[in-house]
Amino acid sequence: MPPATTAPPARLATTASRASLIDPQTLMAIKSLEMRARIVVEGFWNGMHRSPYHGFSVEFTEYRQYTPGDDLRYLDWRLFARSDRYYIKKFEDETNLRCHLLVDASRSMDYGSAGHTKAAYANTLAATLAYFLHAQGDAVGLLTFDERVRDYLPARHRTGHLRHLMLALERPPGGKATDLSTPLKRVVEMVARRGLMVLVSDFLAPLANLEKSLGMLTASGHEVMLFQVLDPAELSFRFDKAMVFEDVESGRELYIDPDVVRADYLGKLTAHNQAVEAIANKLGAGFRRVTTDQPLELMLFDFLRERMQRGKKIRRTTGR
Repeated sequence: MPPATTAPPARLATTASRASLIDPQTLMAIKSLEMRARIVVEGFWNGMHRSPYHGFSVEFTEYRQYTPGDDLRYLDWRLFARSDRYYIKKFEDETNLRCHLLVDASRSMDYGSAGHTKAAYANTLAATLAYFLHAQGDAVGLLTFDERVRDYLPARHRTGHLRHLMLALERPPGGKATDLSTPLKRVVEMVARRGLMVLVSDFLAPLANLEKSLGMLTASGHEVMLFQVLDPAELSFRFDKAMVFEDVESGRELYIDPDVVRADYLGKLTAHNQAVEAIANKLGAGFRRVTTDQPLELMLFDFLRERMQRGKKIRRTTGR
């Protein structure tokens, strides 16, 4: 889609040249998760500096868009002259964020048809967000889960904390099932200070309690963003011959003719995915569906776009 002249800076995600982005399969060949994250973030910033929105990084970290009711004394008129948009200068207690990354580490995430699994992609996405936010001076925490909470690291910005977070993300998927309600409930109990919750999962689990569980987060004052990570083969089901399929969580094996079940499968999957998105929209949570063949720089663009569109003030807290 061609860029509009009035588009906000974060719409660069739709205008970036895909030729300059890193192919996920190439990226996943790098063994170090932290190195992958660094490469994505550095590529992201290089793309920003080459773009028509050069300087957006500074504006994002030091300004937010004007909303009715803001004190007009803090409008930056020089920035208005350059961008034709109204921005408010942020104070120090508005510029720091507390973010928790909630990452699905269940067996269903261990599937992959593109040379890497959903787990590898999801962990790299979480690592990229952690690396980026840490570099911004923000406090980042992590909770990984399957049917239970596996690892929990409180949001911190301390020497060595990012490395501990990366090591937790490098652990292989496990467990027998995906339980979205238990980890979300635990987060509400463990995290008293309001901040941003980023949930990364395939959401291929019963949705009966998802709205209630996410609702507890939003009711506690947290801002919530969801990344649904799916493999391209899951969305297309383009298998061309009958074969044995294994449920990676239950271990059950079924002999299936794809031509016979494709329409029914795609219909149910579409309904399920639409239900996930509808729950997010109802609760005012950000939502992005992504396939594992999409460059991760675009996910970082989408993350920033969501943050800018909301324009929320996450207050800085003590006790990092």
